Parts: sequence; C-alpha cells; structure tokens
Amino acid sequence: MTRKNLGRATLAALPFVLALLIDLILFIALKDRLPTRLASHFDLSGDVNGYVDRNTYVLLTAPVMPMLGAMWALMAVSGKIYGRAHRWFIGGGWAVAAFLQYVLGAALIVNLDVPDGGAVDGFPFWHLAVAFGAAVLAGGVGLLLARLVPAPEDPDAGRNPDDRERIVLAEGEVAGWARTTGAWWLPLSAVVVGGLGLGLGYGVSWFVGAPLLLLALLVLTFSRAHVTVDRRGLTVSGLLPWPRVQVPLERIEAADSRQVNAVAEFGGYGYRIRPHRTGFIVRSGEAIVARQTGGREFAVTVEDSTTGAALLNTLVDRDRAGR
Repeated sequence: MTRKNLGRATLAALPFVLALLIDLILFIALKDRLPTRLASHFDLSGDVNGYVDRNTYVLLTAPVMPMLGAMWALMAVSGKIYGRAHRWFIGGGWAVAAFLQYVLGAALIVNLDVPDGGAVDGFPFWHLAVAFGAAVLAGGVGLLLARLVPAPEDPDAGRNPDDRERIVLAEGEVAGWARTTGAWWLPLSAVVVGGLGLGLGYGVSWFVGAPLLLLALLVLTFSRAHVTVDRRGLTVSGLLPWPRVQVPLERIEAADSRQVNAVAEFGGYGYRIRPHRTGFIVRSGEAIVARQTGGREFAVTVEDSTTGAALLNTLVDRDRAGR
C-alpha cells in the first residue's frame, strides 16, 4: 500500500476507531450503575420493547464500528471514488461514526441507575436531534481533515469519448442488446430473511418482523438485473418490473466496460447510491459504466458488458448526429 493510500485508509477508519474507544470507555465507566438487563430496543414512540443482557449488549454492539471502519477504509482505497466525491465520502464516514456513537452512548445513559427488574422511562427523542447535530459537526471535521490527504484523480476525467469502443452499424440499421444476470445467493438470502421476519412477526412482534419482510422483498427485487441497450438508452430492471432505471441516450457522454468491486466501490449489493455514482449491483465483475453529461456515473454489473458498452456508444453517436 502506498503512503497516500495508507493516509486515505487511516483517515477513513479513524472516526470508527475513536467511536469504538469512546463507547468502550463509557461502558466501563458506567458499568456499576447499569442494570444486569439493559433496555436495548425502542419502538417509534420511544417506549422500550426489547431487553438484552449487559455483557451481550457489548458483544453485539462492539463489532459494529470495526466492521464499518474496515468497509470505509476499503472503499477509500479501492472504491474508485475521486476528487470532491472522495472528500465527501470521508466526511460522510465521520458523520456516520458520530451519529452511531452518540445513539449507542445514549442507550446506556437511559439505563443509568435503573434497578434490576425496574422499568426504563424510554428513549427521549431529543437524543436523536443531538445525534444528528453531532453527525453534522463530525462530518465537517472529516471534510476539513480530508484536505490533508490528496484525493485520487479520475483516470477517465480527461479521456476523449471518441476513444471508446463502438459497433459499426450500416446506415438505417437497427440494433439492440439485452442480458440478464444475477447472483444465486441473493434469492436465498431473501428467503432466509423473509422466513426470519415471519417467525419474529408471529412469535415476537410484527413491529420487529415487518422491516425484515420489507428487506427480504428488496433483496429479492434486486437479486437479478435485466439490462437492455437500445434506441431508448440504457435500461435496467430487477426481478420485478418496478423499480426500473433508465438512462436516455441524450444524458450519456460515453460508456465503458470495466471490472467493478461491489463492496469496495458501492458498499454492497442492490441499487446503490454513492458520491457522483449510482449502480445496480448484483455481483462483483464486469459492468457497463455509463458516464453522464453531468459527470455522474451509472454502473450495472452484467456479462458481455463490452458489447453492451460498445453498442451504447454507437447509439449515443447516432443520437448526437440526429439532433
């Protein structure tokens, strides 16, 4: 790892390390004043609807910050996030870490001096307002610190759109391209999450089970991508007809075929939104990446992306010539 990448990774992971240390110090300092069972889950009104053992609470929450820190560092180094977007990404990490750290700390505060078996009054919503304030402040600090490390430069920023591959079509010839791709484990994950949601809904509460069922539906929807390139532009839909993403030809500057790392570049799978880019990501691998006229990118992972990108460039040229 180069010195610049080491600096970027350190700056990205630092807020999550600090948040973890603060949470652990806070827990150790308050441990003697906390009940054996902590109120750990609250409904929309702030009332308690779940408890967990004090030590289990630490074991469940402690890994959150290291995992997020590792993901943020990986994306900062390998995520192909450039220029101003990279600085906003770093600032966003500091904001997320501050928000989560305050919420986890507030969950301990509301349990202070509650006797074993006693009732917790609830989670005051003013804590969320303070958490958002802390996130804004920390995000600003992150943006300032990000200036200390040079942001990666986009290798395609000055590239001529005419340098991209194209497919030769005769005058008046019409062409289209379509592919369907997916990952076998995403539908399986949807079934597992949906089954867990049903079980918790019947056995515990639909307040707990319903979000899991919604998550299962989203995972199932984005488990496959139907990709089409034709005179309308680049169109992508999931397993269901909706939602559908369409990037018309007039909004596309050029298209490329390149390898995409789902976690490093987009932070996961499904429909992803990142600084200066969005994507329909069902796996890591080759993808069509359409650079739009405003500089934003849209990526979709799909087989034979070279052909799809080349045809898209040809159709973009035709659209410009016909204006």
